[in-house]
Amino acid sequence: MDEQFKAQRISRPPKLDGRLDDWPWTHARRSAPFVDMETGAATLLQTQAAVLWDDQALYVGFWVEEPYPTAHQTERDSLIFRENDVELFIDGGDSYYELEINALGILYEVFFIWRDAYRRGSRFDLPEFDVVDRKALSFGGNFDRTEEHFWSGTHPRGTRWAFLDWDFPGLRSAAHVDGKLNDMTSRSKGWTAEVALPWSGMGHLADGRALPPQDGDEWRMFFGRFQKISIGSSDVQAAWCLTPHGKYDTHIPERFTPVRFVNELVSP
Repeated sequence: MDEQFKAQRISRPPKLDGRLDDWPWTHARRSAPFVDMETGAATLLQTQAAVLWDDQALYVGFWVEEPYPTAHQTERDSLIFRENDVELFIDGGDSYYELEINALGILYEVFFIWRDAYRRGSRFDLPEFDVVDRKALSFGGNFDRTEEHFWSGTHPRGTRWAFLDWDFPGLRSAAHVDGKLNDMTSRSKGWTAEVALPWSGMGHLADGRALPPQDGDEWRMFFGRFQKISIGSSDVQAAWCLTPHGKYDTHIPERFTPVRFVNELVSP
């Protein structure tokens, strides 16, 4: 059984400067260290997350150990997972949301709707999710381009519509490097990142749940990290997360970590 991860309640919002060195982050309950996404084995570098909430928003912080932090992608919605990043996915039942951020604070966002839930007259039949007028692509999964699964992917629900131009309403984010970025001659401690996602923008992901959540409500979220590790002239793209998926595929919502919202206040 998956271990639940508690989201603690806060009485006032954090600064959102990316540093995570003040209240409430200094007193928040951090997750266990991330593990290898496929095997669940310990990772080369440590990563942890924390989840907080109030009546206005969901807050997520990441602590990233990286002695030589790098980030070269500078355009919003560029493929930052090809380098180093941390990631948050939120499962909405018939949809889910993907957010990535690198050490420069550059964001990548995608909103996914399962094709079996996308019907005329459904709750997704909106101009916001028009597959003709919006930047929408069919998506089968991370590594599902083999002959047997070339078109539909390996997930039992098949493909999703991926809306690449969807931005979470009111999203705020920041990142901070504790050391020097893109400097292989100077050793750093790593970097931190935090995001705030207002409940007012969570309507397409609520799936009938209360907004803001009620004490004891459970949502599934993915907390991950992609890290490029260079060995000689070769690069290995490591994939780490809080709850292992059994394969290198981030897009398995049923394997996301269960997050339980509790009215337990973070004490100053």
